[in-house]
Amino acid sequence: MKAEKIRDLSDEELRNQERDFSEQVFRLRFQMATGQTEGLSKLRSLKKDIARLKTIRRERQIKSDSAAKK
Repeated sequence: MKAEKIRDLSDEELRNQERDFSEQVFRLRFQMATGQTEGLSKLRSLKKDIARLKTIRRERQIKSDSAAKK
């Protein structure tokens, strides 16, 4: 998922996406541990997407905090 597309999402949609991606990471790790799949590239891309989501959520939080101080 691209950062531009993530920035278009609302705060609640960001939380939902993060939760969904985290569940997918959990499932992939479980499958890899049991030898059912070799989805290492999918796992890496999901982890990067989660990091993007968290970064954008944090940017918004900092922006709202600085606006509240003014």
